[in-house]
Amino acid sequence: MIDKELLTHTITQALEGTDLYLVELRISAGNEINVEIDSDSTVDIDKCVALTRRIEEVFDRDTEDYELEVGSAGLTSPLKVLRQYEKNIGNEMVVLTRDGRKLHGVLSSARSSDPTDPRAVDFTLTVQTKVKEPGAKRPVMRAEEIELTSGGCKSVVYDLKF
Repeated sequence: MIDKELLTHTITQALEGTDLYLVELRISAGNEINVEIDSDSTVDIDKCVALTRRIEEVFDRDTEDYELEVGSAGLTSPLKVLRQYEKNIGNEMVVLTRDGRKLHGVLSSARSSDPTDPRAVDFTLTVQTKVKEPGAKRPVMRAEEIELTSGGCKSVVYDLKF
């Protein structure tokens, strides 16, 4: 069985000194390893290959018998860690809440709600809402800030308008 702590340490060490960071690490019961990384700029195939090679140096495939997939967080992948939220401040996002709401807006701020857990994120989404002012003939659009927590959302993804 793959030692998840050693693998996490190996990945973290390999990414040190770069703008790359670990988003998610999954190891199945059948030793299928899935490593998802992201970057403050871009993640290209060469960076994924380099990380794959580093992992294979530490974990011998013949000894461990594992399957390894290293990839980047895709454009349509949900945000998972604080650093992803921080790099997307100012971008349009779609938030699906656990209570079934679908919110479209701009990610205004993000902060950690638990310093020991990079997945625990409180964030603010600025949405445009129609408001009918008293005495006005037509409703007007007004910016409204909504405070959310990553734990209260099913997903937070880029608002892709095609």
